[in-house]
Amino acid sequence: MTTIPTASIEDFYESASAKLPQGINKEIGHFNIFETEKLFDKKTGSRTMPYSRRDYYKISLIQGHNRAEYADKVVEIDGNALLFATPKIPYHWLPYDANQAGMFCIFTADFLSKSKAAVALDDLPIFRPGELPIFHLKPEETTEIEYIFRKMQREIGTDYIYKYDLLRNLVMELIHYGQKLQPMSAISSAQNASERISSLFIELLERQFPVDSPQQRFGLRTAKDYADRLAVHVNHLNKVLKESLGRTTTDIIASRVIQEAKILLKQTDWNISEISYTLGFDDLAHFSNFFKKKTSFTPNEFRVA
Repeated sequence: MTTIPTASIEDFYESASAKLPQGINKEIGHFNIFETEKLFDKKTGSRTMPYSRRDYYKISLIQGHNRAEYADKVVEIDGNALLFATPKIPYHWLPYDANQAGMFCIFTADFLSKSKAAVALDDLPIFRPGELPIFHLKPEETTEIEYIFRKMQREIGTDYIYKYDLLRNLVMELIHYGQKLQPMSAISSAQNASERISSLFIELLERQFPVDSPQQRFGLRTAKDYADRLAVHVNHLNKVLKESLGRTTTDIIASRVIQEAKILLKQTDWNISEISYTLGFDDLAHFSNFFKKKTSFTPNEFRVA
């Protein structure tokens, strides 16, 4: 049975025909930096990064004509862009031609956890579920970002005893640079009760994904399920989400279920009944009707399209 692949650090190095540094995972977590045009196997000439969930984080300076595909959206990149990738959100990166440049770094959560000022990466706005962390860059922004990457590249090749502390600081500099490119609404912390409820609702919803096995089941299905978990009245939850996100609780849940259904239909060979069950539907016909209403396709039609 095919599941959505999870690409490990080892898988990355194998696909890139690069050597995995010895012992780095045990001592400091993992960090490395690459130049895009030098990375991929010359035998295949492929620069496509297949759709998968990765178990590492990635920050990329993209220079070229590319497309980034997510479950429910496609982003065209023609020029310079900064992309942040998290293990929670799978994507497919597809270049349109061989004229690619830029740099990127990969790192594990453990790498940054070694810092004295350790941060929970998934709590940072740039890696928050629901955000689209791709930013088109102006020429001056491209120059500033490339300078940080070049500093990383120089530093990783030194024998300076504290070089990984410096590299952690440079990773955080890139993260903060990206967060400054986000709209202010995306990085503002919750300052009142309504914002806190909205934030906690999104967190509860996203905790249930990704679905990795037909035996895993989506547990919180209704607006009341979430209201009960958040200890608020369902009408109040609806009011808060309508005011803060412009959509009802039911609409937001349905949209996220459809997003995951599309992933499972396209990226696994699970039968429709298994997908229906894991997304919380007790009746296959109910799932099929729900999917068709939201997408204008039946699940089978979407799978073969």
